[in-house]
Amino acid sequence: MDIIIFIISFVSAFIFALGGVGAAIILIPILVSLGIPVGTAKPVGLFYNTVSLTGASINNIKNKRLDFKIGIPIIISSFLFAVAGAYVSKFIPDKTILLLFIAFLLFSGFMFLFHKKKNIDNNSKDFPYIKLSLIGASAGLLSGMLGIGGGGVISPLMLIIGFNPKKITAITAFVVPFSSFSGFLTYLFMGNINWQITLIASVGGILGATIGTIFMQKKLNSQTVKKILAVILLIMAVKLIFKII
Repeated sequence: MDIIIFIISFVSAFIFALGGVGAAIILIPILVSLGIPVGTAKPVGLFYNTVSLTGASINNIKNKRLDFKIGIPIIISSFLFAVAGAYVSKFIPDKTILLLFIAFLLFSGFMFLFHKKKNIDNNSKDFPYIKLSLIGASAGLLSGMLGIGGGGVISPLMLIIGFNPKKITAITAFVVPFSSFSGFLTYLFMGNINWQITLIASVGGILGATIGTIFMQKKLNSQTVKKILAVILLIMAVKLIFKII
């Protein structure tokens, strides 16, 4: 079982790192299908997201692929609004939230396939800090409502305002660990952690995400990355559809 979990974690992290998105949304249902209780699988997925994408971000920082001035406003606003999202979720039916998120993911996935890229001048005096903060706020709000990472929100919205897909993956990989780790801490304080499964999955996740990030940056062009992001978002949508059904 341990070897199976390691292999699944490695492959999932590798694939999702190509889009800079945490693979917990796929890993959690797989662990549940293997007989692991969902209450145990969720913190495993959150910690897995945290360490795997942290490893990817370290690689991006070392190779100067990460633009901090883009990431910081998204992190700050997403962290603050994640708290608001968790609170607001008490008043909105889960099914309503999921339906809205599914619609957004489907729209975003197809947009990645067909949207024509426009480039932003990173040295412009009109750098879109307000738009980036709003992206972070949207990601944090939905992350708090749904208990998932905000990568599925951040990626398409950054594409809309004109960022290069490779830059998007680096920023998303940098932002998602913060929201994932805050969720993991909640489970940690509740004492609901299976450390053996968590560590095995995390080691596989670190290796898979790091290798996936290197492969994406060196071997894939921006158009291919866009298609990978589209597939990941559509997979997330299908997964949530089955959750409702």
